[in-house]
Amino acid sequence: MPMIDVVYKGEDAAEKGATPSEMKGKGGVRAASFIYGLAALENMGFVANMMSLVLYFMFKLYFDLPTAANTFTNLMGTTFLLSVVGGFISDTLINRFHTSIIFGALELLALVMLTIEAHSKHLLPSFCGIGESSCIGGGKAVYFYTTMFLLALGAGGLRGSFPALGADQFDENDPEEARSLASYFNWLLLSIVGGASIGVTVIVWVSTNHPLKDNWWKGFLIVTIATFLAFVVLILGKPFYRLKIPKHSPLVRIAQVIIVAVKNRRLPHPENPSELYELSKKDLDSTIAIIPHTQQFRWLDKAAILGEKREATEWEICTVTQVEEVKVLARMLPIIGSTIIMNTCLAQLQTFSVQQGNRMNTKLGSFKVPPASIPIIPLLFMVILIPIYDAVLVPLARRLTGHPTGITQLQRVGVGLVLSAVSMSAAALVEVKRRRRSLENPLAPVSLFWLSFQYGIFGIADMFTLVGLMEFFYKEAPAGMKSLSTSFTWISLSLGYFFSSVLVEVVTAVTKRVTPSNKAWVYGLDLDRNKLDLFYWLLAILSVINFFHYLYWAMWYKYKSNADEDNDGGVVVEAAGEPHKLD
Repeated sequence: MPMIDVVYKGEDAAEKGATPSEMKGKGGVRAASFIYGLAALENMGFVANMMSLVLYFMFKLYFDLPTAANTFTNLMGTTFLLSVVGGFISDTLINRFHTSIIFGALELLALVMLTIEAHSKHLLPSFCGIGESSCIGGGKAVYFYTTMFLLALGAGGLRGSFPALGADQFDENDPEEARSLASYFNWLLLSIVGGASIGVTVIVWVSTNHPLKDNWWKGFLIVTIATFLAFVVLILGKPFYRLKIPKHSPLVRIAQVIIVAVKNRRLPHPENPSELYELSKKDLDSTIAIIPHTQQFRWLDKAAILGEKREATEWEICTVTQVEEVKVLARMLPIIGSTIIMNTCLAQLQTFSVQQGNRMNTKLGSFKVPPASIPIIPLLFMVILIPIYDAVLVPLARRLTGHPTGITQLQRVGVGLVLSAVSMSAAALVEVKRRRRSLENPLAPVSLFWLSFQYGIFGIADMFTLVGLMEFFYKEAPAGMKSLSTSFTWISLSLGYFFSSVLVEVVTAVTKRVTPSNKAWVYGLDLDRNKLDLFYWLLAILSVINFFHYLYWAMWYKYKSNADEDNDGGVVVEAAGEPHKLD
């Protein structure tokens, strides 16, 4: 039966074919450097918007505190959820380079529209009074929400394609390039935080230095220009990229396995897994690696059983490799689910913590620091720590553990989850101190830099978790599903933001009923009247519970490279080995 046909070609060689000498100059660190440039410039604007949009919603669109926070988290949740669209298209229809260009154009369009909105008084609402959750409506609301949707679609689709495009520049089967692939995700994160550092300082300062004045459009204009330059850099790297041209939909392959398994549900399992159906290596594309059989999700194995009087056609039988591809994706789902709470915590640092900073002493000497710029502290931590981690700690851990990346990707994620719980605990303690001082002496608030504890700890947590997830999903994914699988990292972020919106609504509704004052923990515009510290403690408790939930699934997970250990005595099939069964 036909297998997925993923062809490795460079630039225009996608149509013409490529000689080995032509392919030799493609890919590698040089090609990936253009992806680093894209990541730095695009995230310069993206992260600046992440840190300032809540204040824009409050001061220019007149949203109240919960509405501004929830609008932002819904925007971020939609953005990261739509990354799966970019991942699916780049695995199914067009290559990752062209997918990135298409969604980049949508992002640029949205940024131009946002800049126009912030500059035009005709597109901004008038203040409608205290007590209203939002003052925007009519055609202005249509324009605003259209802009937000295009921004989410463009930025999300881009994130579903460009990380995998960079990783494609390294051949996992080449030992030297495989080591470079492990470093690629670290340097990709370094590029992201490097650009973000400029965004949360220079761009945020331009936008929010006087939030009631008309400076917002200037910040959005800088973001638009930086994003445009990001895609110029991406296009300049085109002659050097290795491009993978998809031929079949990964979703169709998944559907085939599930449908055939259901059709064969009454068939008995064979006594030996070696009796399951598989093609010989010579019948497969040279880029396809045969995946050995595993014992998890055995009901899916029935898709690889050829019943009597049936022909070996696509919708009658699936190969073991195809079945194992679906198993790999199924094993990833609990990992996605157990990282959602951490990303819910991240949403608070971009909403409530920014609003905390707005009620603190923001002066550093004679310079007034915008509250939305406080994330520069964890970003600087990461700029320093990522090169040290990659150049010093990984080689040291590699010698101790024998693992190519020092520690496994899931161990790295686990470290981040623990630190996220610590960060929320620090946030609760800092909020108690901030509120107490503000109520005692409103004219002498505590320093903004008290927030550096929660931001700094979470920054280190993010360094471990984000890179660990991206590398994990890319390496574990089947060959034809790299972009779709890598987008799972962003889906976890998306669900975290959406859960944040739900959690805020639920906590607000419940605490309004059960507290003696009949006031919610989080409400209105006056943060001093809120109980934000209790909300942070709730997140810390949820994070601890979630860590043990994650620990169970991480120990249960079978890495694809170790699948042969779980082969139950069947034939262990390597990429160049013999098939389970020849037809």
